[in-house]
Amino acid sequence: DMSWGKVTNPSQIVKLGDRVKVKVLKYDQAANKISLGMKQVMPDPWASVKEKYPAGVKVEGRVTSVAEYGAFVELEPGLEGLVHISEMSWTKVKHPSQKFKSGDRVTVMVLDADPQTRRISLGLKQIEANPWDELAEKYPKGTVVKGVVKNITDFGVFVGITEGVDGLIHISDISWKKVKHPSEVFTKGQEVSATVLNVDRNSQRFSLSTKILEKNPWAGAAERYKPGMTVKGRVTGLADFGAFVEIEEGLEGLVHVSELNRAKKKGVDIKVGAPIEVEVLNVNTDDKKIGLSIRSSVVAEGEPKE
Repeated sequence: DMSWGKVTNPSQIVKLGDRVKVKVLKYDQAANKISLGMKQVMPDPWASVKEKYPAGVKVEGRVTSVAEYGAFVELEPGLEGLVHISEMSWTKVKHPSQKFKSGDRVTVMVLDADPQTRRISLGLKQIEANPWDELAEKYPKGTVVKGVVKNITDFGVFVGITEGVDGLIHISDISWKKVKHPSEVFTKGQEVSATVLNVDRNSQRFSLSTKILEKNPWAGAAERYKPGMTVKGRVTGLADFGAFVEIEEGLEGLVHVSELNRAKKKGVDIKVGAPIEVEVLNVNTDDKKIGLSIRSSVVAEGEPKE
């Protein structure tokens, strides 16, 4: 009851011998106690907070504390607002201490002031230029950029493009060849070149591709591989429904399981990495699928055709 603001110790407000003006809050005759208040003789700052701090206004304040989720800023005695970690920067902030420390004088923007819940939401990034606005103009679709691999995940790699902004090369955009994990192709700290696929300002996503810089093996595949043609390849994977065979770099076809069963009956053991001769059944470049057969092909070196 000493102040509308936060008080951690009475010595912040009064000292022995001070003459103060107070309001009687409660008189308990039985307990011989009188409860007094100092803040009650002063105007409540929350009563006029909407008018004094409308959304969009820039204000200066003092950082009073820093937490995991944000920083509290005192705008005036009795009025504190929160700068949530998500409102500190247009780029990722791991901890509020990267931006604030107690005692700092900062300029922030009021996002919302609610006198009923006594909460003021503040923003720091709103008073800075949004780098995502410039990125869309600076890096239009098709632009080739260079950057360093910052992080490798199961679904792709993050590449540092500019200060605080990373681009993502999704695993499906790494190579025309099948990639089980991005670490097969990239290492942390490696410098790479990539093509910009899209810059989404709203979701703050920078999409990149490295496979576009490679030759697309599917271009002209239907002309190079006609049905009935026999080609040599290498088994790259086995599944319940068949075997994947690479017939040129980045170009795989599927031998259906029924064909594999026929080969097994002849005593041929098809393994990953083994060379194999196959017959082209069909080529669908739109769906990126090639049907293969070993019905009338040499299954392994020295194996006669049917």
